[in-house]
Amino acid sequence: MKARKNGSAWVLRLETGDEVIGSLMAWAEENGIGSASVQAIGALQGAVLGYFDSTTQTYRRLPVEEHVEVVSLLGSLSRGEDGTPVAHVHAVLGYADGTTLGGHLFEGVVGPTLEVILFPLPEEVRRKKDPGTGLALLDV
Repeated sequence: MKARKNGSAWVLRLETGDEVIGSLMAWAEENGIGSASVQAIGALQGAVLGYFDSTTQTYRRLPVEEHVEVVSLLGSLSRGEDGTPVAHVHAVLGYADGTTLGGHLFEGVVGPTLEVILFPLPEEVRRKKDPGTGLALLDV
């Protein structure tokens, strides 16, 4: 991964083989980023998306085992209740036939590149487990 500060934002370029979620969380930890807004475009060699079933309070995992374009990737970096980085990212992935699939991005392996723009927030935001939904929601 390559990264450069640009004003108040950061420009990151993930490269072939980089794992999206792990790379973002490691980069945030190394650079002292407590919370941020994230957006990206590029391509992945494979991914695992998720759909949250509010009835069972579990994610259904949707494996993507081919090259796809990242049509849109949006999300946030925050901190868990224990202070560790959390990347909450959703993506819309485009297939060669023009169809798309979207959802929560659990995993994604970059290929050949993912262009990320990251906007750090001035104050750290944490996530807290919500008993009603079973999700770790932003504590605002």
